[in-house]
Amino acid sequence: MGGKRSKAESEETPLAVADDENPNNKKRKILPSLIKNKEKRSAVHAKLKHDKKIEKKKKAKLRDAAHKRALELGEEPPPKKIPRTIENAREFDETVCKPDDEELFAGNDADEFSSVLKRESTPKILITTCRFNSTRGPAFIEELLSVIPNAHYYKRGTYDLKKIVEYANKKEFTSMIVVHTNRREPDALLIINLPDGPTAHFKLSKLVLRRDIKNHGNPTSHMPELVLNNFTTRLGHRVGRMIQSLFPQDPNFRGRRVVTFHNQRDFIFFRHHRYIFEGKESKKPDPKNKLAKSVKNSKGEKVSQENVIARLQECGPRFTLNGFISRTWTLAAGDFSYDLFGCGVEVHLVKGATLITYIHHLWLLPSESLIELLRHGAWASYTSVLGYPTWSFVRDETE
Repeated sequence: MGGKRSKAESEETPLAVADDENPNNKKRKILPSLIKNKEKRSAVHAKLKHDKKIEKKKKAKLRDAAHKRALELGEEPPPKKIPRTIENAREFDETVCKPDDEELFAGNDADEFSSVLKRESTPKILITTCRFNSTRGPAFIEELLSVIPNAHYYKRGTYDLKKIVEYANKKEFTSMIVVHTNRREPDALLIINLPDGPTAHFKLSKLVLRRDIKNHGNPTSHMPELVLNNFTTRLGHRVGRMIQSLFPQDPNFRGRRVVTFHNQRDFIFFRHHRYIFEGKESKKPDPKNKLAKSVKNSKGEKVSQENVIARLQECGPRFTLNGFISRTWTLAAGDFSYDLFGCGVEVHLVKGATLITYIHHLWLLPSESLIELLRHGAWASYTSVLGYPTWSFVRDETE
């Protein structure tokens, strides 16, 4: 009693449990989680993982053989299994834009970004900060200036955002970007399209500056190529056009410079790269590579194939945007009420009467994001409802 168990007794326990669970199995299965010895547990786990990998390769070979046999016999090959992912398991969104949506393309010709996207005017961007700036904010703005062509930085100082908007309109700026910081870290971006909106507020997270990226490259002054992915819904299409209006529509392909905005589950991932094409010899031909060239010896025999591959070098910065809010604060005909993307912003619009906006959890929306309301003469009042801050913006159109 009280003595240590022998090695044989400790190793028999997982086998006995496995045998009790599966008495009909001739080959005993060892469960790694029931083995107390760390070295033996790691060895058993590695062996199970290796066996699983071999079994997976066998199944893949059988599938390829069945597919090849069906093609030789002139039969229809077995259907290819599609793995279940988060993207293909999502419910169908009715707001996804269709290629034959005439109403959508007709609206593109009359929206606020059409003059820039049709190359009738050159984008000119004003970048500023919030009143309480940090040491990391200017470093981020400096890299934004290298990403966005024809962007100019102005110190915020003590000026109200309303005054800065008026100044930007006089100097014929097409857009304005406000970098908001909190606890010495940039945490939000406010993009205002001038002169009539709309305004979009994004939460900024996972910021990595250029100096913190390993093996980063330095961007050139060439006009970048812009890549927008998965902006397929009506709201995403509008946000994509707003982002597109920040960049000139004449990229310089000699610079091999790419700016990417990738939208996935309402998170917009930003990346900035340079690319280069290189040739790499390979004995196995790649039928998918259309730029591949065959390499022949002195006798004219085909020896290998030179595959052309693209290599990327990240230039930075790297960040993620989410929680965007886009709205043009102008009164239109009709009576309706809506909630802006579940952020606690309720807008009630009554024809020819009053526009009232209630905002709960004010830290989600800075007061600058409602500049369009203030520009049209709305007055504001502050109250507290059940301990939550509430702002009311009211404008009477009957006067």
